[in-house]
Parts: sequence; C-alpha cells; structure tokens
Amino acid sequence: MDNLSYVKEHLLHPAGIDDAFLRQSLTLLQERQLDFGDIFFEHEVSESFRLSEGIIKHGNYNILAGVGVRAQIGEKTGFAYADAIEPQAILDACQAARSISRGHNCERVAIALNPLAVKPLYVQDNPLDSLSRDDKIALMRKANEVARAADPRVDQVEISLGQVHRQMLVLNTDGTIGADVKPIVQFNVSVVMKNGTRTESGSSAMGGSYLLDELLDDDVYLNVARDAVRMAAVNLESIPAPAGTMPVVLGAGWPAVLIHEAVGHGLEGDCNYLKTSIYHDKMGQQVASPLCTIVDDGTIERRRGSQSCDDEGTPAQHNVLIEKGILKSYMHDRRSARLMGMKPTGNGRRQSYSDMTIPRMTNTYLLPGEYHKDELIASLERGIYAVNFAGGQVDPTSGRFVFSASEAYLVEKGKIVAPIKGATLIGSGAETMNKVCMVADDLEFDRGIGWCGKAGQSVRVGIGQPTVKISSIIVGGSKTEEE
Repeated sequence: MDNLSYVKEHLLHPAGIDDAFLRQSLTLLQERQLDFGDIFFEHEVSESFRLSEGIIKHGNYNILAGVGVRAQIGEKTGFAYADAIEPQAILDACQAARSISRGHNCERVAIALNPLAVKPLYVQDNPLDSLSRDDKIALMRKANEVARAADPRVDQVEISLGQVHRQMLVLNTDGTIGADVKPIVQFNVSVVMKNGTRTESGSSAMGGSYLLDELLDDDVYLNVARDAVRMAAVNLESIPAPAGTMPVVLGAGWPAVLIHEAVGHGLEGDCNYLKTSIYHDKMGQQVASPLCTIVDDGTIERRRGSQSCDDEGTPAQHNVLIEKGILKSYMHDRRSARLMGMKPTGNGRRQSYSDMTIPRMTNTYLLPGEYHKDELIASLERGIYAVNFAGGQVDPTSGRFVFSASEAYLVEKGKIVAPIKGATLIGSGAETMNKVCMVADDLEFDRGIGWCGKAGQSVRVGIGQPTVKISSIIVGGSKTEEE
C-alpha cells in the first residue's frame, strides 16, 4: 500500500474525513488571497523504556495527534492548530489561519487533489509491534548483563529503548498531497566505570528508520553495550588534553556534527533570506577547501533524517550545498524559496503539527576523498585525533563553535600515544572548512541517533563524513603546550 492510501485508511477515514472534506477544507482556506497555504495532519505513537541498576525504572507510552494549518502572504504567516483530527476542528483552524489575509475573498474554484509520487524509504510497519513487551525488556536485560560482564570495573549501567511510528499527510492550496509513514528506533547504553578513586563514563547508541528486529541481527545491540564499556575504559586511561593551536584529525561518522552545526545551519534558507548568515552573499564563491563537497540528502533509505517527502509535501531531494569548496545551494522550505526566488529543496520540517515549518537539514554529510585514514594520522607530527564529540555550542550567525570531544587521542610523530580527556575544539565553520587539507575514503554516517534543535523545535537528523584532517585549529585543554 502506498503511503497516502495507508494514512487515509489508518488516520483520516476513521475520523470521518474523505476526499470531499479535504477539498472543502482547502477551498475554505484559499477563499482569501494567499500566496500559499497548507493543512498538515500528524499522528505519532511512541513507547520508551529505561533500565537502571538492572531494573526497569521507567516506561512511557504516548500518542500525539492533531492538525496544523498555515496561510502565507508575503513575509506574513497565519497559523492555527487543533489537538484533534476532527472535521469541525479542521475547519475552525482553516478559518483562523486565513485571517492573515485582509484582501478580498477569491472566487471559488474546483480543487483537484494530486497525490505526489514519492519513493518509500522505509517499511510502514509499526516498530512498537515488532517485538513483544517481554522481548523488549529481555533485550535490555541481556545488554545489561553483557556490559557488566565485559569489565569488572563497571559500576553502573543504564539502558534506554525507544520506538516511534509517525504518520503525516499534508495538503497544499495547489491541490498537491504528500504523505509519509515512518518507523523510528533508538537504543542507548551508558556505563560508569570505577578504578580506585577515579570514575569515568562511556556511552554508545544505534538507531534508524527500521523495526526492532534490526537490533537482533547478529546481536548488534550487544555490540552497543560492549562499545559503551570500551569508551569508559578508554576514558579511565586518559591523560589531560594539551591546549594550543595544532593540526587535528576528525574521525569518520559522528564528528560531522561540526559540519552540521558550524556550516549546515548557515546554509538554511531562512537565515540567508534575512541575511543573518555569513553565507547570504556567497553563492558561487569559494567558502571551503576544494577538497570539500557537502551534501544534504533526504532520500537515503532507512536513515533517521530521511523522509519520503518533507512536511510541506515536497519530495525529498539530494542537494549539493558546497561542491569542491564552491557554494552551490541553500536548503529551502516553500516560504524561504518563494521569498528568495528559488525552488523548494525538500527541507521544510517541523517538530509537530503545532509548530510552523522552517528550513531544516535532513542527512548532511561530506563526500569522501582519496586518502586512507591511516595516512592522515601518520601525517601528524603532534596533534589530536578526535573520534567522538559529546556536544558543543555554536553561533549560527557567525558560525563560531566550541565542541567537546568525548573520545580523542594524542598523536606524536604519526603514532597514537594516549587517550586524552578535556579536549575542546574552538573556531569558526568557514575558517575551519578552508583548513581541510586531507580527506580520507572512509565515509561513515552516524549511528542513527541525531537530533537538531532550532527555533525551539527539535527534529531527527543524520550526519556523516570520512576521516578529515584540519591543518590547524585551536584546541582547548587542561595542559598547555609549554608545560
């Protein structure tokens, strides 16, 4: 069954909503003179569990359902939402949203509903039903046992398991209809390890747009538990991080959070229309090293940040943002595209039906280069090899950032010397991307756990990169190079 038929059968028809009512709602919305309007339906069911000290201490089941309606004229947006998928509530929201228009009523026209042809990127099945509750709890308990057995220094283990099933449908005033049905799974393990008076922690996770069965294939969920123990053990052996300006090699996969935060947000359409981004007047110019080609792609199968269509019904796209260092494209929703005279890129996203759509990233990544990652490490006379990041702060206007490394190593004369603790990377996105001097051939994506916050909204995203060398960057640590 295609996504649109699925959502109509499982979401709209039980509420007494058919095509005739959808046309009626759109007609009501566009009776006023609008540049654009849409009606967004969403139904999301989620379940989560948390195990601590070998005991299930938290369980949650939640249903989110409602409708959001937008009406746009120029830079102005009228928005209303209803916390129920019910005919009268939808009509009331349409009346409220269209009040943004002070123009004359338009002549009524017959609206033909035109479903978009989109490629399904994941199964429609509900991950909450893919394992029994007893099996979910048994999975978490087994991971707890494996983590504790992996190292006698393990003192605490905390495990969480979450599943989401999301349905959405959006109708636009041009009659187009888009729909998506998406499963989401995430599994996290955190470990606290003690050695004498020293205590350190480690964590690992995996997830994606698939069913819980994926965790059981080759016992990959147990590898997550072992990796969390490995991280804690590495941190127990860590030495104070050096401080100063030095070359840094960023590992493949999750370190692409730096690109996402320090570069990606600056390429979203709204901040470029408002000219608050450092990239707003750089189209066609060199903004990064010629070794850098950065893509935002919502079409990758089973990825957390993917979407068959965005929350405005625009089909997901493969968008080249920076090609060999040259700025080629911004990421747009319909509003920013219209205001800038460009085309929507499939990046209109919202946290839920009660939020307005804004331009957001999907899966953002750096394309691979020609080197082997060992060559990048071997090229360091003295520097840092940063494999994972715990978090950081970014000013999206200037692109300046501070990121904390959760797993990093000191490298001397091309050899890894020791794990380090307390390393932070400080710089600006544009400056750092221009200092990329080597790119490896080992492109990896994150393990399906990414979130992105913007304007008070959080959405699921993906990131990726190969191993990358930056010729120089400020490293904040607890030990200066002169000591």
